[in-house]
This record gives sequence, structure tokens and C-alpha cells, in this order.
Amino acid sequence: MKKNKIIDLFCGCGGLSKGFEIAGFEVKVAIDMWEDAVITYNNNHKNQVAQCCDIHNWDDKYINNLKEDGDIVGIVGGPPCQGYSTVGTRDINDPRNHLYKEYCRIVEKINPDFFVIENVKGLLTLANGAFRDDIVNRFGNLGYKVTFKVLNAADYGVPQNRYRVFFVGMKNNREFEFPSKYSYRVSTLEALSDLPTLEDGVKKERYFKESESEYQKKMRNNQKRLYNHEPTLHTEATKQIISKIPDGGSIRDLPEDFWNVRKYNKAFQRMNSNLPSNTVDTGHRNYFHYKENRIPSVRENARLQSFPDDFIFYGSKTSQYKQVGNAVPPLLAYAIAKEIKKELDL
Repeated sequence: MKKNKIIDLFCGCGGLSKGFEIAGFEVKVAIDMWEDAVITYNNNHKNQVAQCCDIHNWDDKYINNLKEDGDIVGIVGGPPCQGYSTVGTRDINDPRNHLYKEYCRIVEKINPDFFVIENVKGLLTLANGAFRDDIVNRFGNLGYKVTFKVLNAADYGVPQNRYRVFFVGMKNNREFEFPSKYSYRVSTLEALSDLPTLEDGVKKERYFKESESEYQKKMRNNQKRLYNHEPTLHTEATKQIISKIPDGGSIRDLPEDFWNVRKYNKAFQRMNSNLPSNTVDTGHRNYFHYKENRIPSVRENARLQSFPDDFIFYGSKTSQYKQVGNAVPPLLAYAIAKEIKKELDL
């Protein structure tokens, strides 16, 4: 039996799984507590293996059944990160900070050849590095050689500056080497310029022009119909403000009395068409299209995360934005998966 199956814990909509699937791994089972994300996952992956349930409910009997076939080679996942985030309260007692222990419990029971944990880089410094050190030591005691590194997605073909820490543990004294940075970067223009305008306030379901970059060709992959490309309707006053912000600029490029009197958020910023995007968050409410006077659509955010256009997001529009913003960029996941595959001679 080919041993190439993985388990995806805290899978969300499946960005990490998608990258590993592109590299040739197969997901045996995935789990998340968020129903919308699980629905999206199961509608966009080769096999509908995602479960909507609490990880605490995976008891020894269930885990033993999972490993019975002996085909699981790895476990991947991103335990919820809100408690580590540098923009949050960084409460050491936040219960979400301890979900990696459940992840560890399952790794201990399954005993795969490798594991991957993805998280915000704030995890490295929270509690003076106590969580970072505990992860290294806890998994080290299970026989894994653990390496970790902060990676920027923009260094791996993703049109977005997104810094995340990855912990990779390998069995049998193997030491994982993180992938080298690519020799190119993808700009927001190269990522988005073929998508139809939303300035008219109308949802678009088809393309009106051909791909204009290699990245766009990769994302479209001969896809005919366009999904999740729907405008957010702004007030005329908001659009007027946005229109005055230059490509790559922010509201601070305007006279102070202009934005201060109106009490507009000082974070208002336009994409730079010549550079990768800022980090895609769960709403992008204050980050605007490089040319049009609006926030990006869900599809545009998905493009900036490197989700292909045939990956369709389900649930309310708010939920879709959140699913995209919480995900691991598939092309970044692929870069890591490819190196793991090489290390394991799979």
C-alpha cells in the first residue's frame, strides 16, 4: 500500500490540504469545528473527507481505527491562532493557545513520519517563547527532529506579503530544510488584472479578457465560469475618499484635515500594483483595489492567497472572506510539501 496519506487538523477551508494534494499527497481525513469551512473543503477537494467536529472528540478508539491501514505518512494543521496574534490581547491563558496539545496527542497516537504546524509568527515570542520551546520539546520527546522558520508567502509565488511560522518535525533523525526562496515575486497587477471590473456594482460570473500573466493562467487553468466575484457597495463619500488615494498609497497621502475631520480609519490603503499585496485578513475592510475604488472581492482575495479560480467558497459573503483570510496559501503549502516529499523519497 502506498504510504502517502495525511491528516489535516484545524483544516479550515483547506489551503494547506490543497498544497499537499498538488504535491501528490492524499488527505485521509480533515477536521474543523467551523461548518461553513468544512462545506467549502468538501466541495473543493478530491475526496469529501472533512468532518465538522471538536478535536477533543477524537478518542483512542477512533484514532486507532484511523491508523489501522498503516497508510498515514504525515499530519498537518494550523491550531487556531487568535491567542498568539500580535494584534490581539496575547493572553497566555487563552484556551485556543493550548489546542496544539490536542494536535500533539494525535501525533503521538498516529506516529507519522512527519508533521507540520502553521501559525502566526507571534507564537514565537508569546510568554517569552514558552509556547515555541514547548512545541519543540514536546514533539522532540516523541522522537521528532523539529525545525521552525518564519516564511513570507511572497517568496514562494504567492502575490501577498504574509509572514507565518512553520514547525516541521521529521522522524528517524531526518532534518527538514525549508524551501529556498523563488527568484521572482508576483504583483497584485499580475494576480488580478484579468478579472472583470466591479466598479459598476454588478456581480460578474464570466471573464471578459484573456489571462495577462503566467500567474493568471495558473489560477484560471482553463476555467470558464467565475465564482465569488461580487462587489461590496460603498457609500459615495467613501468612494470619493478612496479615489483620492494613489496606487500604493494610503489616506495619509491626503492633507491631514481631509481625513482627520472625517474621522476615517488611518489604515485606509491602496494595493501597490507593482508589488505583492499586504496580508489578506478576514475582511480587508481598509485595503483597496490598486485601481478601482472598492475593497477586493472574495475571488480577488482568493487570488492573492493563491487559491485557483475553480476553488469555490460557500456560506455568507462575510464567511467567505473569513475562510479566505484564515487559510494557508496553497502555493506556500505546496512549496513545503514538495520539500517533505523529497526528504522522504516519496
